[in-house]
Amino acid sequence: MALISFVVPAYKVEGYLRECLDSILGQPFTDLEVIGVDDCSPDSSGEIFAEYAARDPRVTVVALPENVGLGEARNVGLDRARGEYVWFVDSDDWLAPDTLPTVARRLRETNPELLIVDHVRSYWDNTVLRSAMPEVFPTPPGATTFSLRERPELIGLLHTAWNKVVRRDFLVELGLRFGPGWYEDVSFTYPLLLAAERITVLDLVCVNYRQRRSGAITRTQGDRHFEVFPHWQRVFEFMDEWAPQMDDLRPLLFRRMIWHYLTVLGNGNRIGTKLRPAFFARMVDDYRRWLPAGGYPVPAGPEGVKHRLVAQGRWRTFSALRTAYQFRGRLRDGAGAGKRAVVPRLRRAARAGRDGALRTYYQVQLRLPIDQSLALYAAYWYRGYACNPAAIHAKAAELAPHIRGVFVVRRDRVSSLPPGVAYVVAGSAAYYRALARAKWLVNNVNFPDFVVKRRGSVHIQTHHGTPVKVMGLDQQRYPTGAVGMEFPKLLRRIDRWDFSVSSNTFSTQMWDRAYPANYTALNTGYPRNDRLANATAEEVAAIRAGLGFGPEDRVVLYAPTHREHLPGYRPPFDAAEFVEALGPQTRLMMRSHYFHDRDVAGTVSVAGRVRDMSAHPSVEDLYLAADVLITDYSSAMFDYGTLDRPIVIYAPDWDAYRLARGVYFDVTAEPPGAVARSFPDLLDLFRGGAVDNDAAAKARAHFRARFCVLDDGRAAERVVRRTLLGEPG
Repeated sequence: MALISFVVPAYKVEGYLRECLDSILGQPFTDLEVIGVDDCSPDSSGEIFAEYAARDPRVTVVALPENVGLGEARNVGLDRARGEYVWFVDSDDWLAPDTLPTVARRLRETNPELLIVDHVRSYWDNTVLRSAMPEVFPTPPGATTFSLRERPELIGLLHTAWNKVVRRDFLVELGLRFGPGWYEDVSFTYPLLLAAERITVLDLVCVNYRQRRSGAITRTQGDRHFEVFPHWQRVFEFMDEWAPQMDDLRPLLFRRMIWHYLTVLGNGNRIGTKLRPAFFARMVDDYRRWLPAGGYPVPAGPEGVKHRLVAQGRWRTFSALRTAYQFRGRLRDGAGAGKRAVVPRLRRAARAGRDGALRTYYQVQLRLPIDQSLALYAAYWYRGYACNPAAIHAKAAELAPHIRGVFVVRRDRVSSLPPGVAYVVAGSAAYYRALARAKWLVNNVNFPDFVVKRRGSVHIQTHHGTPVKVMGLDQQRYPTGAVGMEFPKLLRRIDRWDFSVSSNTFSTQMWDRAYPANYTALNTGYPRNDRLANATAEEVAAIRAGLGFGPEDRVVLYAPTHREHLPGYRPPFDAAEFVEALGPQTRLMMRSHYFHDRDVAGTVSVAGRVRDMSAHPSVEDLYLAADVLITDYSSAMFDYGTLDRPIVIYAPDWDAYRLARGVYFDVTAEPPGAVARSFPDLLDLFRGGAVDNDAAAKARAHFRARFCVLDDGRAAERVVRRTLLGEPG
């Protein structure tokens, strides 16, 4: 029997579930089990659970046929738990590293019925706030046990399930279950505190309580917040039936209940204006119903005023008081904010010359109707016709000919456009007009910061790779690789997205975490890979011939990625030695990352056998021509995986890269093929045939099953039908 059973319910948490599970399973403590409960999640949470269960016998998964909510999902996990203790961990939170040994030691030292651990609130902007633990327990209680009557200040700790480790037999004997609906922690926590005779508190931060930018119930308005009332009713009914001897604690619990109601009502993100009077009326009812006979300690100051207004049922006075407080706060903060708001306008007004005039023109165009037949496309900061936007543009011309597709391109790249592609030059009047008036805006990066998201417009973010390195807000943890990043501006940009296109469910999980906003994720596969999936043998032969490669040539493509933290870095790679070592039929194509603006990859022709293909307009041509891909941490491996050809990971700086830049998974442990950590090792892989032996083929098959299944040749069609034609997903 394990010491601790972790119950982890999951619903729409694909962006966070891996971090949660890793934080549990990666602890220097193994006497545990994890019960993963897939609460019929519509995203890939179930897939993640299955992946972990397949590789770690400590993980058991329960897949529910219908969504039952967090409380009942926890109950399901509790019924399957077999550990001495049970810990309900929310699937978007994570445990602090190396804390479980200390938790286990405290459990074994004190043999409690209930252990309460400390936590921090971890916000999406990388700020961290301590809990109330230091205020509730200025002097840590240490390795002792006590009851709630002995330490009533416990009522002031956060009433959640995830900061509590409970003896399973005690919980079962008590018959305590999670109730339905939101705020289910209330009717679990307080009965637990009332019933437990042996409680211990560990003043160690064990849980990171994630404060999500979007998707949390605390940021969801609606009448479901009224579900807090029956949970508090369960608390007092439990006290009446099971703990009448604890009636002296009723005044403190009553005060906590009113505090909680006021907290919910005071959050404008929860209770909308129309529902506020009804919520207040329910507060008044509960106040009068559960008021202790001898009263209770009313807080001092403004908080106490609110309590007295609830007691008197004076909604209008309560509402007016709240408005006054809010107005005072705006007066205090508004002066500075007002000045800040004026600055951009003054700067725009002060702009001289053509750029200022065009921005003014853009503002004028924003006042005109949206062009319901215009789709504006862009790729790689206007470098040309490429990537997912180009593939969507081409498919839209076929499926939605009534929609006029226009590409944005830099003036120096106009000549690279295919014949017949309508375009506007970046910075021109036509460009600003299209930005302001287009119904659809499609890009694989972000449009400039000044672009306004108009009501009725549709912004489609296609991205341009499957992330190995961390992206977006996750880069806050790796400042070396985030030089120049302005995260507030990034958040404003992603708030414009309506759709986010994913090449695979793994990408969707990472985008959800890295780019938290209220867009719709499209698990369609990458449109740019349709060409790879649909390519015929004849097309491949023609491309190879066009590039000067014969049928007998073994063509290798080397495509390393960019190192933001190491400008100018090139991995150690001797092209001449490579082709000489592999024999006369080897042909090497080298392609630099686009951030180098197609600089020469650092090589020259070796008797025509080595070619710099950085300036070639179509990377898809190079993929189709290549027999083998060598890369490091580039998304090229995911695209090339569509072809089911050998891939070699050449990662000479892996240890430094993952520490400085941050990665989402270990490409050396879960590679798409063979792995080399040095240039001599790379040569040995090719000489010895390990590039495509059984082990490499098995790794590639596993990789393709995880990352390439959506790239079936119809991704662009799915995107067009869903976003431009409005057909159901």
